[in-house]
Amino acid sequence: MENKKSLPSTYFVGVRKEMLPFLPSRRQRVLEIGCGHGTFSEGVDGCQEYWGVEPDAEAAKIADQKLKKVLNGTYNEVADQLPDNYFDLIVCNDVIEHMPDHDEFLINIQRKIADGGALVASIPNVRYYYNLLELIVGKDWRYRDAGVLDRTHLRFFTRKSLLECLANAGFEVEEFQGINRLKTRILPLKRLFRHLVFLLLGDDVRYLQFAFRAVKKKT
Repeated sequence: MENKKSLPSTYFVGVRKEMLPFLPSRRQRVLEIGCGHGTFSEGVDGCQEYWGVEPDAEAAKIADQKLKKVLNGTYNEVADQLPDNYFDLIVCNDVIEHMPDHDEFLINIQRKIADGGALVASIPNVRYYYNLLELIVGKDWRYRDAGVLDRTHLRFFTRKSLLECLANAGFEVEEFQGINRLKTRILPLKRLFRHLVFLLLGDDVRYLQFAFRAVKKKT
C-alpha cells in the first residue's frame, strides 16, 4: 500500500492465486510494490531476484526474510533506491488505487522496467454491482475497512478509465480481465432481474476487480 494509515493485518498476507495466470513467462527479476509479508512471491516461480516495497515496518520485516531485498517506505519514498531499466516484472496487487497521483506513478514505474518487461496489477472496480446498487438505490457512498470503497483508497477506476490511464502512460495492454466475479445463490426471479441489470449496465459490473498485464514499449 502507498499510504501509511493503519491497516488490518489481512492486507499483508494475501495469496492472490487469481493473479498468477497474468504473470509473463519472463520474470527473472521481479519487484512487488506493496508486498506485505511477501506471501505472493511464494507462488511466483522461475525468478532469480524478488524485491519488495512495503510501507508497513512490521510487514516489511517479515517480507525481508523471504525476498532478496525489501525497502520499507512508500514507492515515492524509496523510488530512488530502485535501479532503472532493471525489472522484468513489477507486481502491483491492489496498489495503484492508493497512489496520491496514479498517472505520475504509471509513468515513473516504467523507468524501473526493463525494455519489454511487464506490469501486472489488480485494481478494484468502482462499477461493481453492489457498489452501484448502494449508490443508485441506497443513495449512499460509505467507506469501509476493505472492498471497493476501502477508506484508504485515494483513486477509483472503471474499465474504461483504467485502460485510458495505461494507454496515456505508454503501456501496451496484453491481458485485461475482470476477476472475483459476483457469485451468489438467489431465487430464479431475482436472478432474472439481476441478468437484466447486467444487460443494461454491462458485464463489467459483475467483477469486484480488474487484473491486467501491460508491457513497457521498447525504446
